[in-house]
Amino acid sequence: MENKLVVFKGKEIRRILHNNEWYFAVVDVITALTDSDKPRDYWYRMKTREAASSGIQLSTFCRQLKLELSDGKKYMTDVASTEGIFRIIQSIPSSKAEPCSPQARG
Repeated sequence: MENKLVVFKGKEIRRILHNNEWYFAVVDVITALTDSDKPRDYWYRMKTREAASSGIQLSTFCRQLKLELSDGKKYMTDVASTEGIFRIIQSIPSSKAEPCSPQARG
């Protein structure tokens, strides 16, 4: 498994190559797209809200893999493939998570 960081809007998002597919740390994506100072709590509330409103279990788009934290240790972390992370992003009520219009792209 290969670990790499990607940067989005100045925020680092951990990712890992597993079975020839990239998986992204869900809490890192949430941090990049929201102003939450508690992304793990935000993720928990988001899963609860989505299950109640649409019946969709966001955790089914995830798996747990070991990713390194700032302390240098590896911990089991909710991660999602590219397809899964896009589905999760759709559930984030943030202007940063909204697709930009063709005019805004340039």
